[in-house]
Amino acid sequence: MVNVDRDMKVVILAGGFGTKISEESQFKPKPMIEIGDKPILWHIMKTYSYYGFNDFIICLGHKGYYIKEFFSHYFLHESDVTFDFSKENEMVIHRSVSDPWRVTLVDTGKTTMTGGRLKRIEKYIGNKTFMLTYGDGVADINIQNLVNYHRSNGNMCTVTSIQPSGRFGALDLDSDNAVKDFSEKPKGDGSWINAGYFVMEPQVLRYIEDDQTNLEKDSLEKIAKDGHMMAYKRSGFLHPMDTMRDKNYLEELWRSGKAPWKKGDM
Repeated sequence: MVNVDRDMKVVILAGGFGTKISEESQFKPKPMIEIGDKPILWHIMKTYSYYGFNDFIICLGHKGYYIKEFFSHYFLHESDVTFDFSKENEMVIHRSVSDPWRVTLVDTGKTTMTGGRLKRIEKYIGNKTFMLTYGDGVADINIQNLVNYHRSNGNMCTVTSIQPSGRFGALDLDSDNAVKDFSEKPKGDGSWINAGYFVMEPQVLRYIEDDQTNLEKDSLEKIAKDGHMMAYKRSGFLHPMDTMRDKNYLEELWRSGKAPWKKGDM
């Protein structure tokens, strides 16, 4: 799939503790909990890769070494290989189906808040437009359409928004889809909610003070109130993996062949 922004970086927040799914997160970071036989992080990256975005920056925290181990062996695990121990431990790669990814893994602290994690990778982002999402949920977002919408609206931040239950953070939108207020997890249903897929300009980083800055409650609320945020409104599938119930639901969708987020060679 062709796009004109293939060098745009994709930032994935993958450092949380995942306390609501501690049955799994006590052993591995939440983004490494598997759907099928692949971590949910892999599923998220495959979505971006389908649209041609392959340059990832992953913000590590809780058990971040687990994610480093996964990627350090990824090429080998995705290849057909012969180990010939009779020839000085020769290794021959016959066929590789690994992805065209560039993955930068950054330790952003075990207790750093979401805004602080983003601030810590500022030097890797540079002065270019970038994308941001969380490492614990899947969706059938058309990433290229999201980027195109961001380019057309000329704002500092674009957030994808949909309308499920009040479990998520609500957005107060005006008639032109400008975000007037960004409220994290309010009570009640029916609002347009933060679907967790953003396109941002580097100026967003000015709204982050330090490690204890919460991106959602501190930075994004201020950006919205200052009139610099737009919503890319859409309908479709979005589901986080917060609990074992969520994991089992996503696993059932995947194994049934009816996973809405499945694209391309996944």
